[in-house]
Amino acid sequence: MQSSPTAHAASSSVFKLLFLQLRPHQWTKNLLIFAALLFSFESISVATVVDTIIGFFLFSFVAGCVYILNDYMDREADRNHPTKRNRPMASGALNPQLAIAFGTILLLASLVSSYFLNPLFTVLLVIYFIMNVSYSLSLKHIVIIDIMIIAAGFVLRAIAGGLVIHVPFTPWFLICTMLLSLFLAIGKRRHELSLLEAGMGSHRKVLDNYSFALLDQLNSIVTTATIISYSLFTFTSGRTVHLMWTIPLVIYGIFRYLYLIHIEKKGGSPDRVLFEDKHILITAVLYVVSVVCILAFFE
Repeated sequence: MQSSPTAHAASSSVFKLLFLQLRPHQWTKNLLIFAALLFSFESISVATVVDTIIGFFLFSFVAGCVYILNDYMDREADRNHPTKRNRPMASGALNPQLAIAFGTILLLASLVSSYFLNPLFTVLLVIYFIMNVSYSLSLKHIVIIDIMIIAAGFVLRAIAGGLVIHVPFTPWFLICTMLLSLFLAIGKRRHELSLLEAGMGSHRKVLDNYSFALLDQLNSIVTTATIISYSLFTFTSGRTVHLMWTIPLVIYGIFRYLYLIHIEKKGGSPDRVLFEDKHILITAVLYVVSVVCILAFFE
């Protein structure tokens, strides 16, 4: 007995809603997993590329499960929000219990699958999940801690990239990742604060504890530390010193982002800025191409 077109359409709609619930537009953050592969260019192979791609999706699925749990807990409040009310559960289009069941199965399947890549990768995914659930429940309301948790999430992504292909990562690389992540998180809070003062953004409880002066001071410290740390990384990572030629690209990318934050009033979604601002996008592409060429011909 064949299913009716109506039943097939309903099934397709549910699968689409479940996929949207994972917030695939946020997966660009997980591209950091490929950083370890980029800096291990000399040992790249089909196996390492495949493992990194699998690791990317597993990390994205676990992150998606955090979004499912977060939206499940906030669905009543989201219904009164001008934009969040359009989310699958808040809008009533997706059954909350079905979403939770799907998220539970996906989380367990992702953790089991990750074990075959590297058991330490599984441990990292568990830590990431617990940390982000804790962030959603309470840590996002604690000043300073909130931006440090966001930065820690990016550091875990960088470590994950090394674990899935079994390559070591240098302390300088992790420091650079942490500082750059703090830079983006501070910029995000500044953007939210500017929207709040203009009466255009939603009120985050933690924003009451921030000011433009404080965030600008934090950004000055982190920007300086990021540039210095990356410069030291290019000389002390044990790779070719010709990586120093990428320093101007990093400086320009940071300065361009500061311009977007202070002049264009952007920076609320770093993942969107990457694709919407052609200057940032071209700089990122040039950086990747430069690193590959330098490691390929000057190593």
